[in-house]
Amino acid sequence: MDNKENIIMDKLTKVCTCKSISKYKIKHAIENGFDDIEAVRKKTGAGSGYCKGKNCTEPIQELIDEYWEKK
Repeated sequence: MDNKENIIMDKLTKVCTCKSISKYKIKHAIENGFDDIEAVRKKTGAGSGYCKGKNCTEPIQELIDEYWEKK
């Protein structure tokens, strides 16, 4: 996939389904210095929904790890 397709897919993919937070929003927060779970949660609201982060904590951590592997 080219970059535009990745961006579109990231905007459509929900990491936090309780609060409908997209993968794009999470990645954007990480790229802007919110590079740990708590910082991402405070910035985006992810993990503050009905499940209290049970479903999205691991995917968020994977995105953080992926970001640091690329640096």
